Amino acid sequence: MDKTPAANSGQQSAHAHGTNDPAAALEGFLEERRSSLIYAQLCKIETEPRLARMFEQLGAAAQEQSTFWEKRLREMGAEVPGEITIGRRAGIVLWLARRMGVGAVRGLLSVLKVRGLVVYSTTATSGHAPVTHVSQIGARHKVGGGNLRAAVFGVNDGLVSNASLIFGMAGASVGSETLLLVGVAGLLAGAFSMAAGEYVSVRSQREVFEYQIGLERAELEEYPQAEAQELAIIYEAKGVPPAEARRLADTLIADPERALDTLAREELGLNPDELGSPWGASLASFFAFAIGAAIPLVPFLVMDGGGAFGVAVLSAAAALFAVGALLSLFTGRSALWSGARMLLIGAAAGVATYAIGSLLGAPAL
Repeated sequence: MDKTPAANSGQQSAHAHGTNDPAAALEGFLEERRSSLIYAQLCKIETEPRLARMFEQLGAAAQEQSTFWEKRLREMGAEVPGEITIGRRAGIVLWLARRMGVGAVRGLLSVLKVRGLVVYSTTATSGHAPVTHVSQIGARHKVGGGNLRAAVFGVNDGLVSNASLIFGMAGASVGSETLLLVGVAGLLAGAFSMAAGEYVSVRSQREVFEYQIGLERAELEEYPQAEAQELAIIYEAKGVPPAEARRLADTLIADPERALDTLAREELGLNPDELGSPWGASLASFFAFAIGAAIPLVPFLVMDGGGAFGVAVLSAAAALFAVGALLSLFTGRSALWSGARMLLIGAAAGVATYAIGSLLGAPAL
């Protein structure tokens, strides 16, 4: 049973959808009615007939769910809004979808409570092996080394940016003490910037996912059969025969916790166990960038004069080649080719900044 904070964070949202709360009922009504309007537009935008049909069916399901909330509002004597519009934000996202394709903006659409976007994250649209058993539902193919890949790129960012900064100042013929100060400032500024950006990014993403999981929990409590219908529609779009899709969906909905986990994976396209920690991501980004940025800086800590600059250049070059070679583990390319390419890219950045520094500063070293 899923006991992750992400999966349980929807309790507050679920309680907010209380059966006797007019505000919660109104929220549910507006969400489902807007969703039905968005699905209607997506149905027209999507050129793949099978996926367009999925959006059409999801739109019909959302319309039925809005009727559920409308009836609830009337039972409580609350006013039911008249004309409903999709809103400016949804209009912008749909405008982008028309020009870029639905799959290209699926991250934005998921925030708008659009379901079934997981089909754009797999090979489903080009013929994939269909789900044939309930144990396969919710499974996701993991790409190994994701954290290692992020760490390598973090080191590379720190290395290239700080080396370029140091080389640019060296081109301006500043002293070793100034180069050291500039390098330390570049390391700290870049590391803190990366850490802050990563924290905000992961925190924001986690909040969106937690809110979406909360909505799924609330909807699962209110109308489980409607959620089973949505799940079956998505399975059909992924290639499962209709009767089997419905059987699988009904089987899963019978277990609320498993159903919530599956809805999060199949409707939202996320794994509740992999939402990530904002602080963990922030610290990892900080240290990865700092390690890379320290490589061209260390020579100025232990040496004096022009010799430190020469060692810094050699250290940066060796590290660039090593980073490129390491990236070949993820690309499948030759380690020699990947290392040489990274070295050339970094060298181009270093030469450019050194030349600019030479033009703007005193005569070169």
